[in-house]
Order: sequence, then structure tokens, then C-alpha cells
Amino acid sequence: MVPLCCCHFLVQSQLQVLEVDPVILYADFLSAMLIRAIGTKLQVAYSQSLISLHLLPLLESSETLSSGDIAALVYLWNPLTIMTCVGLSTSPVENLFIVLSLYGAIARLVPFAAFGWVVATHLSLYPSILILPVIFLLRYGPDSPPRKYFLQTNSTALKDSPSNDRCLQTEMTTQIAAPINLSWRLVVHFLIWTFVWSFYLLILCGISLWQHGGLCEMLKRTYGFILSMEDLSPNIGVLWYFFAEVFDFFRHFFLIVFHMNILFMIVPLAIRLNHRPCFLAFVYIAISSMLKSYPSVGDSALYLGLLGLFINELAEMKFSFFLFCGYVGVFLLSPVMHNLWIWRGTGNANFYFATAMAYACLQIILVIESVSAMLNHDRLLGKLSKTVS
Repeated sequence: MVPLCCCHFLVQSQLQVLEVDPVILYADFLSAMLIRAIGTKLQVAYSQSLISLHLLPLLESSETLSSGDIAALVYLWNPLTIMTCVGLSTSPVENLFIVLSLYGAIARLVPFAAFGWVVATHLSLYPSILILPVIFLLRYGPDSPPRKYFLQTNSTALKDSPSNDRCLQTEMTTQIAAPINLSWRLVVHFLIWTFVWSFYLLILCGISLWQHGGLCEMLKRTYGFILSMEDLSPNIGVLWYFFAEVFDFFRHFFLIVFHMNILFMIVPLAIRLNHRPCFLAFVYIAISSMLKSYPSVGDSALYLGLLGLFINELAEMKFSFFLFCGYVGVFLLSPVMHNLWIWRGTGNANFYFATAMAYACLQIILVIESVSAMLNHDRLLGKLSKTVS
């Protein structure tokens, strides 16, 4: 982690063994409140989308849960969140700025969105891929069904209207073009603020580290450390075991392969889920927490909290009970296997690596099933809108 953020937590971890640092508590509490605010805005946008698609009976007949409250409670009372607090991890601070960037984008507060994204990227390299969901939020607004459904609904209403009603036709044509012809002004402002915050942050880092090698040394010991995977200490990921076994001759090749694997998924998912930027951010966070060099339980706490934002859309997701039981089993067995291998010496690395493999498989199933359920939900809304029109 970067020196500007970690010096406080390093001192606290030496002075306090089991006490929880208040900064971490405040960070988690603020993250939960921002997640709740995001959920409220998403729920309002979801209701407006159903009304625009003339699916008001569906909105009245279905039981819509308060996704913001559920997501905030899932994040705040998640055992993984509590573990990060007790362990004095800096993950809650990173999660706070990630959620801040999403909230700033969905609330159209461009300086907050840029500040959150810049600081989150500064703390850990992987949040940089969230720039696409943030831009989509600023460009198109909160999550909604595909825009072609609105065009089809309005086009049908336009055809059914009298041909001599020029004013009505002009008004409806404007409504058809409105979701598409949104201004790029907010996106340009976001890029400008991103440059301003990045420049300011680099200046502060350069001033504080000029006696210790400057920015080059900082980048080498932070981003370079993440990309090179020099420390192969066991964690809940799977890359440490792989690079402990791989030959040094192939090390650089597989480093490129694993890091590029995240980048290969960015564009296809952005093309398919550009109408749901918050859900796209959840998918990106889940994928990066699965493939990053040094994952932590704080990463899982964040994307599991964000998953609660889409409880209404993902009501028909398959394997929900299996995933719940799998996550509980993995996080109960991981400390046991780690204790058997590291402390008691009665096991070996395969004991602990088996739980890491199971955890990776559960994350893969979660991402696949959630994306599939979301796309099926969009298709269902499309069929219902055609039936009504």
C-alpha cells in the first residue's frame, strides 16, 4: 500500500492488538450509507423505467424490496467486513473510495466521482477498470433496461397516434431521442477533475517521498509490487500457489497472461452491460477480487454488499442456496486449513489451497449466474413491454 495511507495503520497495528481502529469503523459506516443512497437512486430509476415501458401493473403487483437498506445491512454486518475491521486492514478505506466514486457518478457529483476513483486507483491498481462504469453512469444515468426497449415502446405509441397531430408526434420523437442524445459534458468534466486530482495527489506523494526515492520508487514498491507478485505468502487467492510451483523461465509469461486476463473481460462486458453501469461495476469488482495478485476478504465484503443492490432483478438467480452454503463453508474451513498447515504442521499446502480453489470456483459461479439472471430479467421486461404495446 502507498505510504500516505498506510503509515497510520502500521502504527496502530503495532500499538493495538485486538482493538478496532475508529478510522476503519467510520470508513465502513460511510461506505454502508453511500451504498444505501446508491440503492435508493437505483430503485427510483427502476420504478421510472417500468413506468416508461408501460409496466405499471407489474410494479404494483410485484413486491419490491428496499435494495438500498438490504445492501447496506449486508455490507455492514457481513462477517467478512467485521474480519477486516478486527484485522486492521486498509481494505475498508479502499472500499470507501470505490463506493464514493460510484455514488458521485450516480448522483452526478463529478468532483466526488473523480476523487473517489483517483484515490481508489492510488491505493490499489485494480479499481482503475471502474472508469468505464463511472463514465456510463455519467453518460446514461442509473441502471435501466436496454434503451432499445424504450425506443420500441415509444415508436409503437407514435405509430398509433393520429397522423395530423404534429405537436404530439414532435413531443414523442423528442422523448425517443432523449435517452440517446445525452450530453457528454459530464464525462468531459469527469476527465478534467480526474486529471486535477491525479496531479494534486502525485504532487503530495512527490513532496512526502522526495528523500526516499521520489515517485519512481513509490511506483516500483506499490504498482510494481502488485504486478510482479514478489511476495508468495499464502492468501485466499490462487495465484500464490501457481507461481510458487511454476518454473522461473515461464514466470514473466504467466504474469502477463494472468494480468491480461482481467483486461480481456473489460470490453465485452462493457458492450453487453453498458445499460447497467452499477451492475457492471459489481461484476468488475468481483472479477478483479478473484484474479488480483493479493486478494483479501475485504474485496469479497464489497462486492457481496453491492450484490444486494440488485436483489429485485436477481430474484430468479440459480444456485443461490448453493452459493450461500459454499461461501459459509469456505470461510469456516480456510482458517482451519491454514492452522493445520502453518501452525500445527499436520497438513500441507494442498489443504489450504483446496479451500482457495473452492472459493475461486464459487466466485466464478456467482459472476456467471448473476450476469445470466440480469440478462434474463432484461429479456423478460422486453417481452412484457412488447405484449403491453
